[in-house]
Amino acid sequence: MTDLHPDDESPRLAETFDEVEDALLSRWPETRLEPSLDRIEAFTELLGDPQRSFRSVHLTGTNGKTSTSRMIETLLRALDLRTGRFTSPHLERMSERISIDGEPLDDEGFVRAFNEVAPYTHLVDAQHDHPLSFFETIVAMAYAAFADAPVDVAVVEVGMGGSWDATNVIDADVAVVLPVAVDHAKYLGDDPATIAREKAGIIKAGSVAVLAEQTPEVAAVLLERAAEVGATVVREGIEFGVAARTPAVGGQVVSLQGLRARYDDVFLPLYGAHQAQNAAVALAAVEAFGTGELDDDLVRAAFAEVTSPGRLEIIRRSPTILLDAAHNPHGAAAVGAALEDSFAFSPLVGVMGVMEDKDADGVLAALEPHLSHLVCTQNSTPRSMSAAALGRAASEIFGEDRVSVVPDLADAIERAATLAEAGGAIEVSIGSGAVLVTGSVVTVGEARSLLKGRR
Repeated sequence: MTDLHPDDESPRLAETFDEVEDALLSRWPETRLEPSLDRIEAFTELLGDPQRSFRSVHLTGTNGKTSTSRMIETLLRALDLRTGRFTSPHLERMSERISIDGEPLDDEGFVRAFNEVAPYTHLVDAQHDHPLSFFETIVAMAYAAFADAPVDVAVVEVGMGGSWDATNVIDADVAVVLPVAVDHAKYLGDDPATIAREKAGIIKAGSVAVLAEQTPEVAAVLLERAAEVGATVVREGIEFGVAARTPAVGGQVVSLQGLRARYDDVFLPLYGAHQAQNAAVALAAVEAFGTGELDDDLVRAAFAEVTSPGRLEIIRRSPTILLDAAHNPHGAAAVGAALEDSFAFSPLVGVMGVMEDKDADGVLAALEPHLSHLVCTQNSTPRSMSAAALGRAASEIFGEDRVSVVPDLADAIERAATLAEAGGAIEVSIGSGAVLVTGSVVTVGEARSLLKGRR
């Protein structure tokens, strides 16, 4: 912290998690944006620029950021490095966004992180046309918590875009760009190349840019940025990648070609080719970070421990209920492919709740071939598309006889489970009924809370 002290008008310090949550939610929401780094730069300067006290890996891309972040962190921790991880949005509790050594901050730690930065928020608010947002404030909390820990390395996922995302006050050693597709079109643009120009902003001078496989137009934008700032580039499919993968009970077995070595017979307890690709990117990012060649046993042990809640997560059986936070067509297509190669559910009944600003038609079209029936619902936020509106859109794609509308999420899950009740589902085996809850991180998070409570 600096020697600056807030005056008597500074906000009251919080005593409980609920007070912190209320204080953060009273600020500009994540969906209200004013593209600028001015406020977060002023804020972190008041805090003594905590983000400069640790090394970092920064991730952007349309899908896969959270899963890849968790893989990178697990590998780094296996190397006896102390880690911080910032991801967004959260599934169930706001404190999930800030983790140290693989564990989210507990309530006391979350309150402490808020109180570390809260006295300075009004100083920034007073000096700018727009107040600090929820996201800017929680990013500063994360960076301050990481500096206080202290961590050796932070694994940081952007909230949206790259160049003007609040996380981008760090100068990361490694910049990871996962596959770029269209999402958040209102803010980032409606074609991948335009979006890529925004996301390319996390690639900084002297960094290593780890690029997942991209379309040619996106790759051209990213390579241009790397050349402009003098970053080193490593690319999936050229310097690293997935050499082989086989679906298996509980996940898959992969062979990964890293930057320095090949790692065979690696069990990854996550489903789908997209997660194997995420694993290859994570491995390359850790190698690029400067750890040298990794030991085979360390890599296998680390990947075997990886979890990614809400990403084709089996949360209940009899019938099997899976959760996946796919909320755009690119993500939904990856889920569909994973369902085909890793499971044999019959029937598979979907429960979907989407945000009003998302490409619901694209998500519906991507999942339609894989679902026997769809129960349209909604989550508890004002941004949620109504179940009735989603039902009308779904009927155009699925046909009315394959669509039900149940606005209450708990009732929708119950209805889907009844439809799927054909016996316990078995992975990679004969068909049996299951439920897939999807369409939004918020929908999946609320479903996860409901279903965990019932187990």
